[in-house]
Amino acid sequence: MSATITLSHLTWSTPDGRTLFSDCDLTFTAERSGLVGRNGVGKTTLLRLIARDLVPQAGTITSSGNIGWLRQSLVPAPQDTIGDLFDARDALAVLKRAEAGHATAEDLAKADWTLEARIEKALNAMGFDAGPATPLVALSGGQRTRAALAALVFDEPDFLLLDEPTNNLDREGRQRVIDLLARWPKGAVVVSHDRELLDTMDAIVELTSLGVTRYGGNWSLYRERKALELAASRKDLDDAERRLEELARSARETAERKARKDRVGKKKALKGDMPRILAGGLKMRSEATSSNNARLAEDRRSEARMAADAARARIEVLQPLSVTLASTGLPAGRTVLEVTDASAGYAADAPVLRHLSFSIAGPERIAICGPNGCGKTTLLQLITGGLPALSGHVSLRVPFALLDQQVRLLDASTSILTNFRRLNPDADENTSRAALARFMYRAEAALQTVGDLSGGQRLRAGLACVIGGSNPPPLLILDEPTNHLDIDAIEALEAGLRAYDGALIVVSHDAAFLQAIGITRHLTLPVASDPAL
Repeated sequence: MSATITLSHLTWSTPDGRTLFSDCDLTFTAERSGLVGRNGVGKTTLLRLIARDLVPQAGTITSSGNIGWLRQSLVPAPQDTIGDLFDARDALAVLKRAEAGHATAEDLAKADWTLEARIEKALNAMGFDAGPATPLVALSGGQRTRAALAALVFDEPDFLLLDEPTNNLDREGRQRVIDLLARWPKGAVVVSHDRELLDTMDAIVELTSLGVTRYGGNWSLYRERKALELAASRKDLDDAERRLEELARSARETAERKARKDRVGKKKALKGDMPRILAGGLKMRSEATSSNNARLAEDRRSEARMAADAARARIEVLQPLSVTLASTGLPAGRTVLEVTDASAGYAADAPVLRHLSFSIAGPERIAICGPNGCGKTTLLQLITGGLPALSGHVSLRVPFALLDQQVRLLDASTSILTNFRRLNPDADENTSRAALARFMYRAEAALQTVGDLSGGQRLRAGLACVIGGSNPPPLLILDEPTNHLDIDAIEALEAGLRAYDGALIVVSHDAAFLQAIGITRHLTLPVASDPAL
């Protein structure tokens, strides 16, 4: 019997009382399911509930079989090694004692002599050739992800729960994840914004503020269905608004006819053309008719308003985010950045970057490429002054903004609106709110504290604060900008960056994203001499 995960009447709310799931029913079977939805809608929370990392506030989650969970980020302790990902510290220690001739009879009885070779085979399958004793802190984010995936598959679970598995991975690593899932014979629930990966799924499960919906087929089929739903919702809204206009016009015409009739009746009564008792009866019937007409009209208007509100709610979920940018005014030939024979790193005797030279002029769009651990983030630190050059020279000649993966330019203790006004001091309250609304931070949403946002929400807030104002910087530096964004936000970011007329430096392994934003040049860094870098 194949393994299943069943959610029954599941309810969960955030600490501030915002409901993520309410009376949710859903079943995952032995197929590959892509879990999608906008940032903050609860995708990671749902995985944590399934993995028993959280307890449902109401409802139940039942599962048959073992579950393996890959978290979105891995923060190792200083003493952790790759072997700890495989839960093999003690078993590997036994083998070390045996090799050194210090093993006891009990050690030799329980020794797993093939363990180290099997671990290395699992690592090699993910394109990773480090051994189990390698410290995790010495690895890049992408290398840690590869090692964690190898450990996950090593345990042969019945279900894989993968939270953004291709984040931080280079092109070759992303392909290995795609290949892994293509041949995975059991169940998998994959939270991802990687459109290529989602196109290999058997089903797409969408989380929205309206609930949970399962769509059979891959990402491309899902998008076609969503486009049809958006068109239908827009038609429903147009029909409801037209009905409201017709009802309003009909109510005016009815009121005008009644007023004319009442005026005629009143004139007759004043002239004495009708008995007083008849005039009184007509007045009562007129008042009763007016009351009935008013109730009927209000009922019809209420129904039409409800239909319009329901259609607007669906469009709010389905309508992609829209990003527009002001001009930077950057001249075409102006030198933006010049790097001359620069070497950089965290130890003078082991530079990560050696003798690097390049320049950017005008609104060029540069993608910094290379495998995990080659020093892409180190280069960004060098360019922006966060890391001094060990030798050579760096000249940054225009104002810039850096959006790193932690969005450190935002003050986590204050609201999105406060951050926007700090970074755009010339913007008044109304201008600031209008800019944030274009990034889906409307009304009270703009008052959310940055520290309470999900990773994707925080990056979207950072983008709003940096490029949403009236004076975006001439140079925008983005470090893996799509890692935590939902797909609608990625597509909106692509549209916005295509309209951006400044210079771009982007670190990203997302080939579709780089193509969509019109990258004009790729700067490929060589692999660092130390594999741990």
